[in-house]
Amino acid sequence: MLIHPNKSCLLVIDIQDKLVPAIHDPDTMIKNTRWLAEIAKIMEVPVLTSEQYPQGLGHTIPELQDVLPAENVMEKTFFSCMSEASCNEKINALRPNQVIITGMEAHVCVMQTAMQLKQQAREVYVVADAVSSRNPEDKAMALERMRQCGIYIVTREMVAFEWMQRSGTEQFRHISKNFLR
Repeated sequence: MLIHPNKSCLLVIDIQDKLVPAIHDPDTMIKNTRWLAEIAKIMEVPVLTSEQYPQGLGHTIPELQDVLPAENVMEKTFFSCMSEASCNEKINALRPNQVIITGMEAHVCVMQTAMQLKQQAREVYVVADAVSSRNPEDKAMALERMRQCGIYIVTREMVAFEWMQRSGTEQFRHISKNFLR
């Protein structure tokens, strides 16, 4: 299934102050999440952000705050966004058929959220180059398990090109010039 901008949303999971230092290769995850969030804005794709117990783990890192809409930040204590009633309601209010996920940790909050979204009969896409865990083996196993469950494992460029759908548009020219070179 191709990803469509008018049927999808981007969900950024738990990229928070006190968690990031423990994550494997956080710079790549942050850079790729920011890149995708900026393209989502250009393509008018809604962006939601979750924060796991922000009182203890801090808020979304400053490097991402300016590209993630403050009004769409959701607090949670459940690992899965879909188990947290307020998050579930906010996501369901958008009625996205397709949910694209970035964030951390791949084997905990990302995986549990992805699986529950899949159980809700949604198409779920986890961006492999924009998720991470403390241990690279945990990320690898989580991606494999999600794939086995019918969750699509994609890259940031796959998402961007599917959102754009074609060349020759003003959006494509802008993205090509500013994000693909």
